[in-house]
Amino acid sequence: MFRRYLSIMKTKVFTQARVSRQDIIKVDDLEAESHAVKLLNAGGIIALPTDTIYGIACDATNVTAISKLYSVKCRNENKPLAICLGEVKDLKNWAVVNHLPKDLLSNLLPGPVTLLLESANDTLDKSLIHQGKIGIRIPDYKFIRTLANGVHKPLALTSANLSTQPSSVRIEEFIVIWNKLDAVFDGGCLNISDKSRNGSTIVDLSEKGFYSIVRDGMALDKTCKILHQFGLGLSLN
Repeated sequence: MFRRYLSIMKTKVFTQARVSRQDIIKVDDLEAESHAVKLLNAGGIIALPTDTIYGIACDATNVTAISKLYSVKCRNENKPLAICLGEVKDLKNWAVVNHLPKDLLSNLLPGPVTLLLESANDTLDKSLIHQGKIGIRIPDYKFIRTLANGVHKPLALTSANLSTQPSSVRIEEFIVIWNKLDAVFDGGCLNISDKSRNGSTIVDLSEKGFYSIVRDGMALDKTCKILHQFGLGLSLN
């Protein structure tokens, strides 16, 4: 069924795509990282690979870019986006983490996990925060982490697809939104299992000593094992 959807989308939008061949850049191209950083700093929206699925990203401190990203996704602005950081040490600049066991974060991240924590920074757009919490990703993928470090700001990050449609593990699978992007960075086929399309595991760590699973994602078992090793219990709230 997914292949049928992809075939229909290719036929429907290929001739409308604004992204030209020169705007599709391999992530291992010598100029890829610097070009992506320039686009992000200019308020651009780019597609890029992560350690789970393809995502679209922009500067998380640029309100105009964030609004554009929501438009690209046809996403309800009441649904917050996650932010992506380059390093685990940067977490404390954006979220409350002093209640967490030492070394827990470095055991979970980088990896296919999104952490929900209390926001500790008021420079981010309100659309990124829900009930005082923010979702934070540090993918285990060099390219996107290099970009986050290169712009010296968090990236707003969401999956590269229209809302309610299947997530993407190849760039051809989100051709329907190419005409709304400033560039597509191609990392090839990321995964081949259906499980990989589930995206990151989302876990709420805002409550001291406890955790709650918001979305199973592709790393549920491993994530829960680590949380239990550090003495966290499943929240009943």
